[in-house]
Amino acid sequence: MYDELTSLDIKKMQDELDERRLKLMPELIEEVKRTRAFGDLSENFEYKAAKQAQNRNKSRIRYLERMIASARVIEDRSAADEVGLFDRVELYIPEDDETQIVQVVSTVRCDPISGLISNKSPLGRVLLGKKVGDSVTVQASESYSYTAEIRSITKQSDDGSAPLLQY
Repeated sequence: MYDELTSLDIKKMQDELDERRLKLMPELIEEVKRTRAFGDLSENFEYKAAKQAQNRNKSRIRYLERMIASARVIEDRSAADEVGLFDRVELYIPEDDETQIVQVVSTVRCDPISGLISNKSPLGRVLLGKKVGDSVTVQASESYSYTAEIRSITKQSDDGSAPLLQY
């Protein structure tokens, strides 16, 4: 299985990977050494905390390496009047009588609370390729769906402002 990522996603992951390997890992190794010297390891909270931080860093490094290795680079190929990757979309949801603005992003940079929705999410999938005035039905679960109308599309490019997910 491939992870569909943009070239900027991969670059951000590589930058984080380099930072974790070259800067953070040596600092964590020193912290483990420093706290080990405090004495009895069975009651040494500082040592346990340092080891946990070191293990979280190693885990994140493995995650980033796998994501980069399995990545398939994607690009936005939407027309000027269609919803594409990184576009801001104003939606009207008649059921709630509310307007919502979302931005379609890649899976590793989504944050639904901030309006950044994944291109693989139920809403993201149905929005891609649609135009202003189109109504879409979002199948949120097996038992619930809702309709949304596209009010406007603001073409955007990947400016790199959306951070990578931590996990």
